[in-house]
Amino acid sequence: MLRHRLGIVLLTALAPAVWGSTYLVTTELLPPDRPLLAGVLRCLPAGLLLVALTRRLPRGDWWWRALVLGALNIALFQALLFVAAYRLPGGIAATVGAVQPLVTAALSAALLGERITLRTVLSGIAGVAGVSLLVLRAGARLDAVGLAAAVGSAVVMAAGLVLAKRWVSPAPVLATTGWQLTAGGLLLVPAALVVEGAPPSHLTGTNVLGYLYLSLIGAALTYVLWFRGLRALPPNSVSFLALLSPVVATALGWLVLGQDLTPLQVLGALVVLGSLVAAQRQRPRATAAAQAGPAPKPSVHENV
Repeated sequence: MLRHRLGIVLLTALAPAVWGSTYLVTTELLPPDRPLLAGVLRCLPAGLLLVALTRRLPRGDWWWRALVLGALNIALFQALLFVAAYRLPGGIAATVGAVQPLVTAALSAALLGERITLRTVLSGIAGVAGVSLLVLRAGARLDAVGLAAAVGSAVVMAAGLVLAKRWVSPAPVLATTGWQLTAGGLLLVPAALVVEGAPPSHLTGTNVLGYLYLSLIGAALTYVLWFRGLRALPPNSVSFLALLSPVVATALGWLVLGQDLTPLQVLGALVVLGSLVAAQRQRPRATAAAQAGPAPKPSVHENV
């Protein structure tokens, strides 16, 4: 059982680890100043691909549930992250976003009946401290709108995680992931057109390669792993894994871009890794949502 759980944790951790490469791919391969376009081309083609592969559409309540989850996990999260990134130094935005595991713990207690343990609180505080050591820089200027957007991105991601755990879909993970990516991508389209205007008339081969990576690897593959892990693990455990993203982003900046890596940053990375390992050592317990009724019968695609 422990070995099986460790395998699920490691597979789920691949998602935020890959997301940590987004900054590198965006700066090196994509057109400048087009983050919302990148969000659309990352999510919408990936969602449509997964829907086409599974040939499953939502039924009943899952039409509006997929829309809500797509808005929280994809569209609102991406849009708020974009605002925070443009109005705050990256270190401030990442540090504020690191409160997301603590928000997830609070929402899990309210909506799923999960108990907030001292280990969760201490691990969450350690995660924020580790990320701040990893990415925070002296003299960073604060901006009220940017701070609100950074907090909002953490809240909507936490809410999306908890609701995705509460609403157990009878469809396979590939299908429900495709619904969310498609809904989120469609919601981002008008925002991208209003804020950034029409897409560029010309894309280079490098741009196309970057968009393909973000869509196929950075969305289709990673979100399937993410939501598959969420079906098997408590939301608190999954949320801490998101702290891997700034660790991987910093490591890639050092390895690929030749950016400096200070002893404090190394210490911060170790603190982050320690916090997420400590969070995974909690024993999962049955949630109120899980106890509400019998689990749905698996479909023929459930193991996909």
